[in-house]
Amino acid sequence: MERRYFGTDGVRGIAGEPPLTPEFVLKLGQAAGAYFRAHAKRPVVLLGKDTRQSCDLLEAALAAGLMSQGVRVEHLSVLPTPGVAHLTRTLGATAGVMISASHNPYTDNGIKFFSADGDKLPDAVEAEIEGLLGREFSTEGMGTVSDFSEAERMYLDFLLSKGESLEGLRIALDTANGATYRLAHRLFQGLGAEVFVLFNTPDGRNINRGCGSTHPQALQKQVVDGGFDLGAAFDGDGDRVILVDRKGREFHGDHMLYLNAMVRHEPGVVGTLMSNMGLEVRLREAGINFFRTAVGDRYVYEKLRSSGLSLGGEQSGHVLFLDHAPTGDGMLTAILTLKALRESGRDLSEWYDALPMYPQLLKNVRVRDKAALMKSPQLQAAIAQTEAQLSGQGRVNVRPSGTESLVRVMVEGPAGLIESVSAELVNLVEQLDKALA
Repeated sequence: MERRYFGTDGVRGIAGEPPLTPEFVLKLGQAAGAYFRAHAKRPVVLLGKDTRQSCDLLEAALAAGLMSQGVRVEHLSVLPTPGVAHLTRTLGATAGVMISASHNPYTDNGIKFFSADGDKLPDAVEAEIEGLLGREFSTEGMGTVSDFSEAERMYLDFLLSKGESLEGLRIALDTANGATYRLAHRLFQGLGAEVFVLFNTPDGRNINRGCGSTHPQALQKQVVDGGFDLGAAFDGDGDRVILVDRKGREFHGDHMLYLNAMVRHEPGVVGTLMSNMGLEVRLREAGINFFRTAVGDRYVYEKLRSSGLSLGGEQSGHVLFLDHAPTGDGMLTAILTLKALRESGRDLSEWYDALPMYPQLLKNVRVRDKAALMKSPQLQAAIAQTEAQLSGQGRVNVRPSGTESLVRVMVEGPAGLIESVSAELVNLVEQLDKALA
């Protein structure tokens, strides 16, 4: 069954507009509740959220829908997405739900479901839930709601158990005014680091605004000006992290995959179509297999599982360590990477220099109908022509965003060539978008 509302990362949109209206979210809660009730005798759903102002309204609507179908709802309050996944598995809940739009602006929001194992619901289950949306539901056997006050403590204890001493390190943190704002400093201080925190005063509207893993410039300046050993910037829901070395350089997902793969002696690593060719070349030189998937952590996860591997991720800093957790976790990624760093005996800046990157240009083009545009024969012909023009010296990847009305144009190769090639493709996308209007 084809999914209409669920994308690669749950149901996403502008809060208050279709599909994320309170009325729809109530019906989604009823449909999900009916599904969970059919598969569990006494269903329990854990419900977390980030700091954007629309979360409270959507949380109330979703909880009402779930309870109307006999589900017991446990509120986790503000908690990172991976914390919801961890507690769902640890506490033996039927499912977990996170209300967040990750790294997107505060005006956006989303609803992401987790299975009892702490991973994302399979596509087939999401399709089944969608299939229940049009039904009328009775309210027999109403559920209950309560606050689970131990959520932060349990998740923090889990993270502390995965780290090693950070004594002697001075670390600057950027919590993106998001879901890690109450936990990140406690984690790094608990491991012995000296910590300075930026962007940890959420007001409902400032999540990800000029900060976090997508805007690390303020953190980069702080690390250099303050003489810190490194920095760590999380995104709004805490499933990503970008590190910053002492020179203020962005140490992103490809760098972290390389460092961890080398220190952990991984047999193979999973990246995506956006992973830099430099990472692939360096890993293969070290005898480590490298696999690419479509963009999206669910595809990385599926490839890791099917290949029996543990380490994979994306440039964005969404990294998976399946030997530690079933989902990407920014704080876990940071402390495991620092653990590997200390084991290596090298500085983060040395690891940055050890992985030369191929020049890569990524342009985001806002469009009206990304699906129709991607089907354009003219665009596909231009992509093929561009790949031939690069003649093995680089790569082209043009894809629709999974969460926004954008087409992402990525060109990788010689610096003198990719600028003109990228400009031509971006111009074509813009022209085709106007023609489709």
